[in-house]
Amino acid sequence: MRKRSKYRPKHVLQNPLEYVRENMAPIAQHGSYLVTLKIRNSDAMVKLLRGQASVPDMNTLVAMSNITEALCFMNFGKEHVDIAERGRHAIIAIVERAKTTNRFTPTGLEVQALNELMELHDAQMDVLTVKDVDAAIHYARRAQNRPNVVRLPVVNVTPVT
Repeated sequence: MRKRSKYRPKHVLQNPLEYVRENMAPIAQHGSYLVTLKIRNSDAMVKLLRGQASVPDMNTLVAMSNITEALCFMNFGKEHVDIAERGRHAIIAIVERAKTTNRFTPTGLEVQALNELMELHDAQMDVLTVKDVDAAIHYARRAQNRPNVVRLPVVNVTPVT
């Protein structure tokens, strides 16, 4: 059998200047993307408060928490790491409770922590560039492969309509 080559073709940019300009642009200039993201996060939060949250809604909140925490560690709101941690602990508690109740039901303190987390996330998104968001996504994906990551249990929740 023939030895496999180590050569891997690299991605060629069609327009390198546009790529650089796009990465330097604030995310707020991409109005439709930012509005869609805020609507998706708010919708998941409203469903959670109504007791109608499903697994995809919780996945949205977990993704928001992961990116917010990654941005805090990348010095975008370093002084607000405690807010990100409280939000993460609130999500973990909600999912752990759902194992027994089969519903995602937050307590008052968890709702407060998630509201603060959402405010922090929105504030971070208002000042970031596209490059910063890409770096945060890359950081969060690398963090998922670490051995000390908290894995949420699989919960079969049927949303109440």
